[in-house]
Amino acid sequence: MSPRNERMLSVHDLKRRIAEGEVDTVVVAFTDMQGRLQGKRMHAAYFAEHVLEHGTEGCNYLLAVDVEMNTVSGYAMSSWERGYGDMLFALDLDTLRMLRHLPGTAMVQCDLTWLDGSDVVASPRTILRRQVAAAAERGFVALAGTELEFIAFDETYEDAWRSGYRDLRPANLYNVDYSVLGTSRIEPLLRQIRNTCYVAGMEVESAKGECNLGQHEIGFLYAEVVTTADNHAVYKTIAKEIAAAQGKAITFMAKYDDREGSSCHIHLSLRDAGNGDVVFWGADGRTPVYDSFIAGVLATMADFTLLYAPNINSYKRYADGSFAPTAVAWGEDNRTCAVRLVGRGSSARLENRVPGADVNPYLALAAMLAGGLYGIDHELELPDPITGNAYLADIPRVPATLRDARDAFAGSAVARELLGDDVVDHYTNMADVELAAFAHAVTDWERYRSFERM
Repeated sequence: MSPRNERMLSVHDLKRRIAEGEVDTVVVAFTDMQGRLQGKRMHAAYFAEHVLEHGTEGCNYLLAVDVEMNTVSGYAMSSWERGYGDMLFALDLDTLRMLRHLPGTAMVQCDLTWLDGSDVVASPRTILRRQVAAAAERGFVALAGTELEFIAFDETYEDAWRSGYRDLRPANLYNVDYSVLGTSRIEPLLRQIRNTCYVAGMEVESAKGECNLGQHEIGFLYAEVVTTADNHAVYKTIAKEIAAAQGKAITFMAKYDDREGSSCHIHLSLRDAGNGDVVFWGADGRTPVYDSFIAGVLATMADFTLLYAPNINSYKRYADGSFAPTAVAWGEDNRTCAVRLVGRGSSARLENRVPGADVNPYLALAAMLAGGLYGIDHELELPDPITGNAYLADIPRVPATLRDARDAFAGSAVARELLGDDVVDHYTNMADVELAAFAHAVTDWERYRSFERM
């Protein structure tokens, strides 16, 4: 199998580097429900001799735990009653890459299968792959790019934990949106992340400052959707590891404080699988396929919001005048809408502004693709665009809470048709676990408001 680009590793390259002692560790990883890389660090010689041909195994509870890695009830695929057996980490050798920030380390990403070779259907990568296959059946290839924001702090992760995440020092003390001086202040961090990601096979575009204190974005060139999701997951891990090594911490929380939240705007387009031509644009502008795709994304927006905004904190972003959308609307280059159309001709694409930086990219891309293909299949008509301020428009809104999104997803006949009952039930349970945990938590807000004055 050929590498995705010349900076990725072929199997031959990896074996040579292991034999010459350049690589002594191979990270074998998959992306879990929360969008995190999970897996093992293998000694390279053992990997080459025993794992490369057959993969490795891991406990199936890894797709049935909460953020704290607690085993929780309600998952059909994994439980005490089922014995918490294994699933196979099936290596995708197309993802072999070097991790330059870690000495002697390479990485490979995985699909998840059961030991009989059947898919683990709740795996985020499998969910996206199935929508990629649905697009291919219709003659399409999906391309996407994710724009991921984070906030950097001048504390270590350990110090931030010990302080209860209070009084942290942001890396910038004022709004540095597009500020060259602002990015210069933390260029040692940004530069190492950019260059490490480039060596790891990603097509790095740029870094820029954002509005919140210490907030920045590093952008990457669009790619085929699974490649984009793979790179997104690896980038988040690399960025945190580099920050930790420099004595800093970064967060991808959707809403860290009462200032601007951190988004993950997702750009997506379709190409003809045969000739590579864009299918969203023709001689007269937008094509009917494009309009129906947008209409499908809008029609399924509320049902799929759980996959765009998977956490309690995700919904704190959605505020009028915040650049995070509240209205299920579309517009031409209109940043007040949930869906913004960008580009013309071969660059025509839609931008989904609903996801925050805490999104699982596989699930969000699968939801966009499923919704868009649903629109094409049913030839949905595109409603009128919003040409002014969508925050003031009298139209349906994005679900305002995790509970609202959970109920919309669980009760959606369309979600069950497009994703399957197993997937809907699995991620509904994930929401239920988060809601139950939050219901029992006592927050700082409650203490400040009630300790003396109530």
